[in-house]
Amino acid sequence: MDRYRGFEVKLICGAGGAEIEGIDASCPLAPEVVAELRRALAEHCVIFLRDQDLTPEQQKAFAGHFGPLAQTPFIKPLDGHPEMMRIVREPQEAKKLNFGGRWHTDMTFSPEPVMGTCLYARESPAVGGDTIWTNQMLAFEALSPALQRLLEKQVVMHSARRSYGPQGTYADDDLKSMRIQASESALKEQPHPCIRTHPETGRSILYVNWVYAIRFQDMTEEESAPLLDFLNRHSQRPEFQIRFRWRQGSLALWDNRSTQHIAVNDYPGHRRVMDRVTIAGDKPYYKETP
Repeated sequence: MDRYRGFEVKLICGAGGAEIEGIDASCPLAPEVVAELRRALAEHCVIFLRDQDLTPEQQKAFAGHFGPLAQTPFIKPLDGHPEMMRIVREPQEAKKLNFGGRWHTDMTFSPEPVMGTCLYARESPAVGGDTIWTNQMLAFEALSPALQRLLEKQVVMHSARRSYGPQGTYADDDLKSMRIQASESALKEQPHPCIRTHPETGRSILYVNWVYAIRFQDMTEEESAPLLDFLNRHSQRPEFQIRFRWRQGSLALWDNRSTQHIAVNDYPGHRRVMDRVTIAGDKPYYKETP
């Protein structure tokens, strides 16, 4: 186990991910414990707490230790909790795609994408329904030096239109229990560096994803597609992956700056209910290393 003050950390795989032992997320946390949790999050990309019993208010309070909470556009929030969304899949729902069922980084279509996401399992299928993350710092480091140098100079345009635009994936209201609202505002594009610097560790991050990164700046989507497709396939190599098996009461907090993730759609006929809050972030930047 890695050593941290105030709790124990058990690593779950080589790419990252760590189970935290000795923390009750329903209780207020001392500043020094929050600082250590921040360190664990930055180092391991995702931290997990098992067997938590949380109300929505307690989940929000836990996430709020790491920064102000952010609201999620295009999706109606949980009643009475504007910062929280409830991700539901009912057994009888026949969907083409489950919510979160493509590789993505949360809300990179925003000028200041969220720093972190906190997800809590209220109801989990007995088998299936895992979440997989990829460590985008490792993905960058595995690229050739020549490609690293090329990408460090590039800007990528991000947009929510493929998901939430009028012709987007969710525009047909297939995910009825999610109360998704397609919008013309999803057509906007937002530039971000292709390689971003982690503000706490200084490490370089490959900052692209299948869902929201649509093209390189000053290039068409068709011109951009071959390289973006390669980078996304590269990002999802097994040695970069962190996989978590949910059970009721599991809590995950991931660093949205350094990861992609996907919700595995392998539990037909079963119900899954997750509560999600996000933590406000800042504008991505790239700082060249000496």
